Amino acid sequence: MTVSISRRALMLFAGLALSGTMTLAQAAPVSFTVPLTGDQEVPPVQTPGSGTANLTYDASTHVVTWNITFSGLTAPATMSHFHGPAPVGKNANVKIWLSQKGSMELTSPFSGQATLSADEAQMFESGNMYVNVHTKTNPNGEIRGQVMPPKGN
Repeated sequence: MTVSISRRALMLFAGLALSGTMTLAQAAPVSFTVPLTGDQEVPPVQTPGSGTANLTYDASTHVVTWNITFSGLTAPATMSHFHGPAPVGKNANVKIWLSQKGSMELTSPFSGQATLSADEAQMFESGNMYVNVHTKTNPNGEIRGQVMPPKGN
């Protein structure tokens, strides 16, 4: 009888674990907005410019799509990237090009998509990536926003 109860408990536990995994894999993509400002640059940049990154992320496929708008920059935008790993207030290297790689011209709005690696997905999901828009005046970045996906989705 003890063996029978243990097997049932094990099967129940395995079934619950599997259903939890399937629920995560079938989670709907989440959409959220990241404000882009000079105040978020490190060090902060004095600029009248601002922007918005509208992101959609599918945790089951690691696909992120973006539509980014900006205006009022001090000079023409040259490029844009996801940088990481970096929490708020820290700088990091480029992880993913959001603009066309190699082109030094960028107009608003622009959009695209990428499939993140497992490491990039972990950075993205934990809020350790940021969007950066670079300009001729501010080649290290003029406006920036920390990627903070909504929790619990």
